[in-house]
Amino acid sequence: MARTLKRLAGPLSITGAVATRYTAPASTVGVIRHIHFNNTTAGALTVTVSIGADAAGTELFTAYSIPANSVFDHFCLYVLQPAEILQAGASGVIAMTVDGEEITLG
Repeated sequence: MARTLKRLAGPLSITGAVATRYTAPASTVGVIRHIHFNNTTAGALTVTVSIGADAAGTELFTAYSIPANSVFDHFCLYVLQPAEILQAGASGVIAMTVDGEEITLG
């Protein structure tokens, strides 16, 4: 099994409806270890993040407020099976970066 540390997504601007930001490749387990949010606006914004289809039972953050002109770092360990997705959306423009590793199966 090959393990590759990498940036899994971003930096990218997330805004509006929740959409797919990362998909674990076929025959690969994606491991999310850090999610970074940067709000450069003059007002607080919210983010919603989920693993799998966005629903109350899959959300990691539900309309989580990021203060104006600030960052939020979430250090974590989320394992995504092959083809599983990470979705995110925001109430305005927020930059998001996701770091972790991919483990090739077989």
